[in-house]
Amino acid sequence: MAILPIIKNPADVLTTPAKEVTQFDEKLATLLDNMYETMVDSDGVGIAAPQVNEGIKAAVLEIGEEREILEIVNPEIIEYSVDTNVDLEGCLSFPGLFGEVERSNGIRVEAQDRNGNLFEIEAYDYDARVLQHEIDHLNGVLFDSKITRILTEEELEALYAEEDE
Repeated sequence: MAILPIIKNPADVLTTPAKEVTQFDEKLATLLDNMYETMVDSDGVGIAAPQVNEGIKAAVLEIGEEREILEIVNPEIIEYSVDTNVDLEGCLSFPGLFGEVERSNGIRVEAQDRNGNLFEIEAYDYDARVLQHEIDHLNGVLFDSKITRILTEEELEALYAEEDE
């Protein structure tokens, strides 16, 4: 497996809607494996193919209390809950930028796995936020366009200090 370079904003691949995956082969499997290694190496919780310069609808993320690996190919959000929340987000393609983003509290997603098998997943709270962030990437939508308030470095440090107490 390999650590891939992460594309930083601005870059056309980040704002161009990704293409549907039609070949479920060893190349895709290797890309997903490498994306996972890259995400872990970068201390991320999710990464989309456009972030590693691949304009296809594929993402890897960690969900659940056990932070299990979830690979989603050609994902589509098929249901949103009406309730939303605002929380802190960052992005591997925007080093140093953190802001508050409003997202749906719960979603249902239809996607394919690395072999092309169709599945559905329901996600809530933090997991729903991560899924929405990565699916936005696949649609060429970047989180900076959804930030309602940017946090300063001092505010971030204060948040981290609170968590450590």
